[in-house]
Amino acid sequence: MDSAEERHKAKMMKRKAAQDAEVAAKPIAEKGLLIVHTGPGKGKSTAAFGLALRALGRGFRVGVVQFIKGAWSTGERAAIERFGDRIEWRTMGEGFTWETQDRARDIAAAEAAWGEAKRMMADSSIRLLLLDELNIALRYDYLKLAEVVEVLRRRRADLHVVVTGRNAKADLIEVADCVTEFGLVKHHFAAGVRAQEGIEF
Repeated sequence: MDSAEERHKAKMMKRKAAQDAEVAAKPIAEKGLLIVHTGPGKGKSTAAFGLALRALGRGFRVGVVQFIKGAWSTGERAAIERFGDRIEWRTMGEGFTWETQDRARDIAAAEAAWGEAKRMMADSSIRLLLLDELNIALRYDYLKLAEVVEVLRRRRADLHVVVTGRNAKADLIEVADCVTEFGLVKHHFAAGVRAQEGIEF
């Protein structure tokens, strides 16, 4: 074995020992997580549906509540609904806020979606709940932030909840276990490319 290979092996052994020690030092083996995907970049919902797929692959039952997006056909819904009764999906929005142009309707739709979210949180068979674009409903004050944060904070111990959407509120970020900010470096829409089947929906 040459010296470069030996140095690499020694470095990786040291790294593995440090990594193993760090994992062993964590006192909590499992807990339901509150995960927030926010920021101006593309991929917040896409990543959340990836988590849903992972959970389904592990035998979990999954709930999805979409707060803003309308009822158009999407690839993720077509794929995930093939899991049958292991998925419960509710698209409650009426489309993006600039499409409805009716605040009262948007508030009513958000309140109905939040009611579905609370119902699913109470369903002990659901292990992961995706609240898609909840951050948008909170941004426009369609729901009471304090109530939403408190309900999420007091969710049952084994329930994972994923919240997506730009402009996550500071109060939500504070109670979350994991927050990822999706940054925008470059987006094809700015170059004139429209939303495409299989990529955006």
